[in-house]
Amino acid sequence: MHRHRDSQTHVFFHQGCPVCGRRLEIDVALLGAKVYCQHCGGGFVAMDASMHPGRDGVATARADELLARADELLARADTPL
Repeated sequence: MHRHRDSQTHVFFHQGCPVCGRRLEIDVALLGAKVYCQHCGGGFVAMDASMHPGRDGVATARADELLARADELLARADTPL
């Protein structure tokens, strides 16, 4: 008995599991749906990198500002009085 392969072409994208960090291959048909990591069982919404919040220039620039300020404060904390 021969099994016929599914004639549909599947397209995948990669996303890291926010629970365990493992890189997962997710079918694009699942974009926006809740999926579960096959490794740790953690659930999350499948999102392409372009869908992540904070990817626009304004939010990214603000995040960079805050990170630079945090670095500055940490450097001061390491300096003896």
